[in-house]
Amino acid sequence: MPSQILYTAVATSDGDGRNGHVRSDDGLIDADVRTPKEMGGEGGATNPEQLFAAGYAACFHSALKATSKQHGVSITDSAVTAEVGIGPNDAGGFGLAITLNVELGGGVSQEDAEKAVAVAHQVCPYSNATRGNIDVKLEVEVA
Repeated sequence: MPSQILYTAVATSDGDGRNGHVRSDDGLIDADVRTPKEMGGEGGATNPEQLFAAGYAACFHSALKATSKQHGVSITDSAVTAEVGIGPNDAGGFGLAITLNVELGGGVSQEDAEKAVAVAHQVCPYSNATRGNIDVKLEVEVA
């Protein structure tokens, strides 16, 4: 639990959940959502897993940039791709599996890259929220 809340995002889902509509209170997100074809839906719109992947990728990338600078690792060329998979779990519901693919360039060694990613994983709010609840795999590629 944070000691102080600095910002609160607010979004509303209406309609039929996975086949409905989502919007943020500021109107920056205003999108239909549909169950993906792979899950028996019609597809053709975003879905909760894509929205989660986008948020996690952006948040982790920000944490990576900030912590790398603090620890003396220079990251000039980087990208984070989040893969969020969904499938049935043993409890009769559904669970998520996440892979974060981190690409680093600019002459960073593999060892420094892996250290930077590990530190970011300890700092990122999404990583902290998922820790112990969702398997998160970290893949690090240095170009």
